[in-house]
Amino acid sequence: MFSRSKGGPKHVRRADAPRSAALAQSMSAESEGAAPERGPWDAAYAPEGVQRLDLGSLQIPAVDGVEVRVQANPEGGVEQVVLVVGESALQLGVFAAPRTEGIWNEVRAEIAEAMAADGVRPQEVDGPYGTELLARVETPQGPADVRFVGVDGPRWMVRGLYQGPVATDPSLEGALGQCLEGLVVVRDAEARPVREALPLRLPQEMAEHAQQHLADGADPTP
Repeated sequence: MFSRSKGGPKHVRRADAPRSAALAQSMSAESEGAAPERGPWDAAYAPEGVQRLDLGSLQIPAVDGVEVRVQANPEGGVEQVVLVVGESALQLGVFAAPRTEGIWNEVRAEIAEAMAADGVRPQEVDGPYGTELLARVETPQGPADVRFVGVDGPRWMVRGLYQGPVATDPSLEGALGQCLEGLVVVRDAEARPVREALPLRLPQEMAEHAQQHLADGADPTP
């Protein structure tokens, strides 16, 4: 499922933070010529034989029970990716980063600072990828729990936002956690500002479908 939208996420500051444990593991594996123990995977170490939805810089593994909702602009550029299972969701973003330094620590601090400015008190919690950020925020539908997860890789960072029951109960991650762990990041060789969103695009068949719906004056929903 996908719909039209304008604009897209960008992070433009260039300051870096120390490398995370996840990035240290990835860099160690790269120097030794071995694949990391777990994903999200850099394209160089992506396991073979896995069916994935190819969105360009991000490839999402096909996991039973997971609905992939993609928001795209009229040109076919993807601006938002949300995975849904029941009442839980995982919003994904992928951003440019230095090869040897992680940016999640700094990004997390800025998210917490922005929340605090809005009167929200986020809490740092430990997760499988390191420090996560848990908070209860106000939405048009009322209070909602959210949990931010960040994974640093070589020249990229994946940011996940859990919403719904899974935000406060990691044991419910299930298929959503499988998707996060099975992600593949395809980082191009182009030099990009640190934190710039890596380009995402609809697969050709989906893009053609969207263009046809636009030509018919309908919402581009498959």
